[in-house]
Amino acid sequence: MYVEAQQPQPLSDYELTIDLNVLDHLGINLYSNVAAVLTEAVANAWDADAERVEIRFDKTNDSISIADDGVGMTVQDVNDKYLKVGYRRRENGEAKTLKGRDVMGRKGLGKLSLFSIAETVEVTSCKDGKPHGFRMSIPEIKKAIDAGESGYSPEPLEKMDLFSLPKGAEITLKGLHKKRLGVTAEALRKKLARRFSVIGGEDFKVFVDGREVTSADRDDFQAVEFLWSIGATVKGSHILEETSLDERLEGWPTGWKVKGWIGTSNKPKDLSTKEGNLNSIVVLSRGRLFQENILDSINDGRHYLNYITGQIEAEFLDDNDDEDIATSDRQRVQEDNERYQALLQYLKKILGKIEPKWNEWRKKHGVEKIVAEHPVVGQWFDSMPDGLKDSARQLVAKVSTIPVSDDEQRRELLKNSVVAFERLKLHGAAHKLSEAVELGADALLPLFADQRDLEAALYRDIVSSRLDTIRSFKNLVDENEKERVLQEHLFENLWLLDPAWERASGSELMESRMAEAGVIVEDLSEKEKLARVDIKYKTTAGKHIIVELKRAKRPMQLLELQAQGQTYYDKLRKILTNKGPDNQDIEVIFVIGPALEEEKSNKERVKHCMESISKGSRIIHYDYLIDSAMAAYEEYLQVTDTVGRISKLVDSL
Repeated sequence: MYVEAQQPQPLSDYELTIDLNVLDHLGINLYSNVAAVLTEAVANAWDADAERVEIRFDKTNDSISIADDGVGMTVQDVNDKYLKVGYRRRENGEAKTLKGRDVMGRKGLGKLSLFSIAETVEVTSCKDGKPHGFRMSIPEIKKAIDAGESGYSPEPLEKMDLFSLPKGAEITLKGLHKKRLGVTAEALRKKLARRFSVIGGEDFKVFVDGREVTSADRDDFQAVEFLWSIGATVKGSHILEETSLDERLEGWPTGWKVKGWIGTSNKPKDLSTKEGNLNSIVVLSRGRLFQENILDSINDGRHYLNYITGQIEAEFLDDNDDEDIATSDRQRVQEDNERYQALLQYLKKILGKIEPKWNEWRKKHGVEKIVAEHPVVGQWFDSMPDGLKDSARQLVAKVSTIPVSDDEQRRELLKNSVVAFERLKLHGAAHKLSEAVELGADALLPLFADQRDLEAALYRDIVSSRLDTIRSFKNLVDENEKERVLQEHLFENLWLLDPAWERASGSELMESRMAEAGVIVEDLSEKEKLARVDIKYKTTAGKHIIVELKRAKRPMQLLELQAQGQTYYDKLRKILTNKGPDNQDIEVIFVIGPALEEEKSNKERVKHCMESISKGSRIIHYDYLIDSAMAAYEEYLQVTDTVGRISKLVDSL
């Protein structure tokens, strides 16, 4: 940008007309990040009628430069305006530039912000063909402060590269404060885009490391799916729904109005970027940042605000004829000011209009998104009778708007909702059945099919759960768990022994002495009193079942089992007789691990010994029990053709 030219005349008598102690507060410690500092430099370039601003990071020399092609400054301009801290150009008849731009600067403190991120600041400028420059540094300023001096004389640049253009200015920041940088060129580009509405126009372009900053760099608009425009035309092919909002509140002074846009994202995480969180509404005035996020002042914890982003401009906040309500660092405002309170009132009113529309649009498009992600849901809608399609869509719409932590949670919620809807549908089908009777079989069959499908789906859930139980039981057996653990597991899942057995009779006795069953029998032998039963169960058909479990890897003897079984049988028979007339059909079942020696050599003897206890008494091995139960239920899952559309739908989600 620069070429060698004739040596300029040395500067002289540069004076900062301010108590130097103020620099510690208004300069070095005023700004906390590089984006805020460079915002001031860009605003100065705008006020100088620049059309092009170049910001470059020089990692080799550890410096940042900001150059513009504005009107430039003479030595007198520098002393009278730039180095005069607190110079208020608007109050000196300079509220507009020669090009008619509204001036952004107001307090005259922005140039001090440069010291927030750099030890040394070099300024060069050219106006009327006369280039010049000077250097300021924090160490030298502090020396002047320590010496009690009232002013500081920047050091003239005796030799420098000069502008190739007849006008403009360049600021070079050296000795950068690393702790306050923390931003890449890419991140800075996005931050600047969010801080200016004038960037990207034909007459004002800003470049960071050679790449232009545009409105697209803001990233916020790209995340928007629902849009509310305010006094402006905002377009985007990705916008699903849009409408407009009022520009002003009734009763506002003439000329007060707001323009811009507010949008909502699909998910809150869509507003989270590596450059920062875009869940904010930026307030601008005169084309530059006035407040970073006015939502912080709303104090509204409603859920939909997590989806909000936007930019609004309110020129009346920075009107020339009113007091300046921006804080010194121009990051915040004086919130008790009546103009700011008026803007808050306006924002609360329009947010109240946004929320119901947001809910409406979310439900509408939530269904479309779910169908796009899970086509089987669309097929489910199509399978519905006309009278239920709207209800089913409303259900899915509501599911799409419920806050969840991740997509997996959304799928589970959707699965449960579909099954719940089908259950309600089944319960509400009675009137349809009565109406269909008169219409004949063609009307009845679809209703019956719906019921069978749902029953198949529900039974399939039960079967799947039981398969999990079988696998858990197998793990216990493999680990040779004690009888007590196996006993508890089997007691809770008697269908492992026989799919027809359920805990329905209420006569279960687990790990209790039979004498404690509520009946005192005087003629029980001592051996019978001491006998302990693992499981005593009465089937719905009236048969009494005694189940004795042995440790899975414990070898057993046939005669030992026969004697124990006979004891159980005799004891239970005495109890049942004492209770009065009852079905005394009793079976004793032993569940054991290793096969008996007799089972290998003389199966008839085993059968005879068991039947000597009672008819139906038998031995079951853990492996056989598990394999049989698994085969019985897996066969259902594999061969059934009546699982139906609901099961398939749920499995597909």
